[in-house]
Amino acid sequence: MNYQTPRGTYDILPEEMDRWHDLEKVIREKTELYRYQEIRTPYFEATNVFSRENDSSDMVNKEMYTFSMGEDSYTLRPEGTAGVIRAFDQHKLYGSMELPARFYYMGAMFRHERPQKGRQRQFTQFGVENIGAKSPELDAETIALGYDIVKAMGISSVKVCINTLGDDESRAAYREALKKHFAPHLDELCADCHRRYEQNPLRILDCKIDHDLDCMKEAPRLSEYLTAESKDYFNRVLKALDTLEIPYEIDERLVRGLDYYTHTVFEVVSTRPESGAQATIFAGGRYDHFVEYYGGPQMSGIGFAIGLERLISLAAEEGHDFGQDAPCAVYVIGLGNVSDTVLKTVQDLRHAGFVSDGNLVPRSLKSQFKSAERNHAKYIVILGEDEVKNGTVNVKRADTKEQSTLQKSELISTLQKWEGR
Repeated sequence: MNYQTPRGTYDILPEEMDRWHDLEKVIREKTELYRYQEIRTPYFEATNVFSRENDSSDMVNKEMYTFSMGEDSYTLRPEGTAGVIRAFDQHKLYGSMELPARFYYMGAMFRHERPQKGRQRQFTQFGVENIGAKSPELDAETIALGYDIVKAMGISSVKVCINTLGDDESRAAYREALKKHFAPHLDELCADCHRRYEQNPLRILDCKIDHDLDCMKEAPRLSEYLTAESKDYFNRVLKALDTLEIPYEIDERLVRGLDYYTHTVFEVVSTRPESGAQATIFAGGRYDHFVEYYGGPQMSGIGFAIGLERLISLAAEEGHDFGQDAPCAVYVIGLGNVSDTVLKTVQDLRHAGFVSDGNLVPRSLKSQFKSAERNHAKYIVILGEDEVKNGTVNVKRADTKEQSTLQKSELISTLQKWEGR
């Protein structure tokens, strides 16, 4: 039988992990500078956490992995925001945390969509949620965090696309205008857009099938229906981005793929020609009614999410120098019947903070030296039966090729001295 990973999934092999560790380190360092705290939610939730009434998004209608256990329906998480908001409400964090509460998450998400470059059925997503306050400056600061992460990974060929969906009054007026506009053209639209027409006509503008139709190009602009308050809010967001010296483009067709967004929505996209159609690096927006949906108070929030596979791919394309995982600092070679002593020596070195390995099976001296070389060992400790009997060790420095004989009791303190500890 031929066992393979399921379609749309993949293995991360050991030689690839240095890239992941480097990226995760950058993400955590940058995010915690902005005072975000990590939160971890279950990989699956009750289906109604994600499947909200009248939600027209493809994610909810087509892409969720849902299963039943008895009378209960569960779904593998397709995105991170809903689980974070559910946890925020369930544990009443709005009453115990300083607001705005700042969370970040990182982990696997699952969507049943067609696998392609930069898009898998299981993928790793990092995201942030800033909950409990509303201001244009917070919107700009949130965009700045994602922008900082992208720049820290050496990705320079990017642009920020931004739009406003306005307040409830603006969107209600715009929805009616869109329905009136598209009503004579329903026979031209795809089946998904027929559903969107009834549930949320703004999502028609996000259609990848019908985007070249004349009726799409001639659709009314949301900016024509914004209230004065919505216009002022958006202008202040743009002013704050100018203050932070973050370049941007206004994209009036940008509506985002999820239905809960209000006011500011944004995407940061790669401008490299090689990136192709799937060029979005991270995306997000503000939501005014999401917290109360799960039983909490009326409270606004803003967040974004980044697919890490795509971020790693783009960083590699632009030549980012990924950090290397820690090499083996010390390798212990054993000659003769000394495996117990090798085992104890390696463990003592680890307890002292040295990345260490050693030979615990019968092998020739030559093959053990090759193992030390392959592991990029900085120091090679050689233990034979005579050394064990005399309480000594031989230590070879890989950089200078110098070899010293030490008392075994002085091994760790000597290595610490050589390392400047």
